[in-house]
Amino acid sequence: MISYTLKCNEGHSFDSWFASASAFDALERAGHLTCVICGSDQVSKSLMAPRVSTAKAAPVQDAAVPVLSNPQSDVERAVQELRQKVEANSDYVGKDFVSQARAMHDGEMPERAIYGEARLDQAKALAEDGVPVMPLPFRPKQKLT
Repeated sequence: MISYTLKCNEGHSFDSWFASASAFDALERAGHLTCVICGSDQVSKSLMAPRVSTAKAAPVQDAAVPVLSNPQSDVERAVQELRQKVEANSDYVGKDFVSQARAMHDGEMPERAIYGEARLDQAKALAEDGVPVMPLPFRPKQKLT
């Protein structure tokens, strides 16, 4: 595992873990990196100092190193609260989001709160057809079935 400090085109900085340097490169090439604060997909590695520990001394938690599970700003806290509400009150439908949202809108299936994934053109088509959808400021956590 490798940790990188990342920065988006809006100037937000955050840390993220990757399986390897090549895994980061593959995700970057595929456009699967987004800012955890604003959702921008223009994300790149930021300058960072390596963290090195020696066998002689036990590693000490550096207070200046951000902890990923604790939001750093009001915006991060708001996004985290929104994510918790969405996940607690909605069903994750993954790639079936478009078909299920359209089927509910057309009365072909009972309405319920859902969230999932859609391409920009698909989301635009849903909105143009009057289907009530909105983008979320975070990527859904991948759920294994």
